[in-house]
Amino acid sequence: MKQINRRSFLKSSLLGAATVSFSARSWSQVQGASETIRVATVGFGGRGGDHIKGMLALKEKRVKMVALCDVDQKVLGNGVESFNKRGEVVDGYVDIRRVLDRKDIDAITVATPNHWHSLATIWAVQAGKDVYVEKPVSHNVWEGRQMVLAARKYNKIVQTGTQSRSSNAIKEAVEWVRAGNLGRILIARGLCYKPRGSIGKTEGAQAVPDHINYDLWCGPAPLELPRRNNPRFGPIHYDWHWFWAYGCGDLGNQGIHEMDRARWFLGESELSPRVFSVGGRLGYEDDAETPNTQFVFHDYAKAPLIFEVRGLPEKYGSRNMDSFRHPVAGVWKGNDGKETRASVAVVIHCEGGYVINPSYSSVIAFDKDGKEIKSWKDSADRHYENFIHACRTRKHTDLNADILEGHLSSALCHTGNVSYRLGIKRSGGEARERLQANSAALETFDRMVEHLAANGVDLDQTKLTFGDFLTMDPKAERFTNSREGDALLTRHYRRPYVVPEKV
Repeated sequence: MKQINRRSFLKSSLLGAATVSFSARSWSQVQGASETIRVATVGFGGRGGDHIKGMLALKEKRVKMVALCDVDQKVLGNGVESFNKRGEVVDGYVDIRRVLDRKDIDAITVATPNHWHSLATIWAVQAGKDVYVEKPVSHNVWEGRQMVLAARKYNKIVQTGTQSRSSNAIKEAVEWVRAGNLGRILIARGLCYKPRGSIGKTEGAQAVPDHINYDLWCGPAPLELPRRNNPRFGPIHYDWHWFWAYGCGDLGNQGIHEMDRARWFLGESELSPRVFSVGGRLGYEDDAETPNTQFVFHDYAKAPLIFEVRGLPEKYGSRNMDSFRHPVAGVWKGNDGKETRASVAVVIHCEGGYVINPSYSSVIAFDKDGKEIKSWKDSADRHYENFIHACRTRKHTDLNADILEGHLSSALCHTGNVSYRLGIKRSGGEARERLQANSAALETFDRMVEHLAANGVDLDQTKLTFGDFLTMDPKAERFTNSREGDALLTRHYRRPYVVPEKV
């Protein structure tokens, strides 16, 4: 693979934004088929592959893939070739702006890195396109709200990629809990116990492969050479999740799904009035910035939403991840005798029992003694179909995961991370002392400390980051006690990749 030095990197980045086309099909061949929704996917090295698969599955509903876009020409070429092998033709582009110039494209799906989600969506709706955008929908709180404003102003359909919202099982369970069948909700808990090993350490800035247009890849973020080079992913792909300029850690990567479902159970339609976070990147040293161990406490009036992130295994040297255990029964067992381990899940603590949602499509309710009393299951995946349905009805209220829902849940991840980023280092004892008045947070903290100890992390030697207690005006979506926090609700944008103040 040919590499480039810093001088050639800057030159190629600034001059290399030209369109790359892999198809000879002219626009005139696709114009006029007004009943067909023509779709382009932007960014498909990861989740975008599922977007393509999902859209192809809707052919009978008059959905047609007509274009692919990716800044990595290898990814782009392979994607176009996969269509060619099936006897289908799509156009290939490096620059999203050339996709949006196409008047015959009705909708785009966006699976770029997080820092591109908002700008890609806003540009698309301004260009007359409907949008399916991956989670988290934004890189920060302010630009998420701008997405909502743009969608409403241009009357465009914008679906969030939180597919749990299209699960009838979860919807029915939410309604059952909120109807009071287990009494009042005491805590809504989201869990993201997912293995995240070290990404390694580099000795400085890394060269960018010449098949990637790095100016476009960075987009709204600073144009700086990458500081990562995982042997599995290289210097650009995937590990951007663990750097603040592009991602927001596993809280926003995987955890956004569980954050969204926990908020759904609570029925909250605004950001929390108070938030704080505790954690760290612990157990190893590497180039990454985001925490691999963290909990976020959203202090809603009805009941707190507590989110837990764990990237280390259940104990040092184990291949298994930890799981949340029932306070009485330990591991949940359903009426069929099977254990339900809660590692990536939502747990709703109620006065009369518990509800566990361990997947995107199943929910089980237990009484206070851990006995199963009700369950829901739904294996169908209708999220893409729901998007297309709303594109036809032109009603954003027909969406299961409208951009407003995506913004709110994404923003809960962001405000938790803001607290963490403003935090200071404290010993385990100091952190515990500050939580004495909050029994739910203290219980969560003590379990986190126990888990770290099982992984050989001594908090007398390695300090935690204890985040600021931030208060917020939920309607204004601004903090009331932190100018530094408000600064992290947005970012400095790099021209011409600027999220507009007036959409």
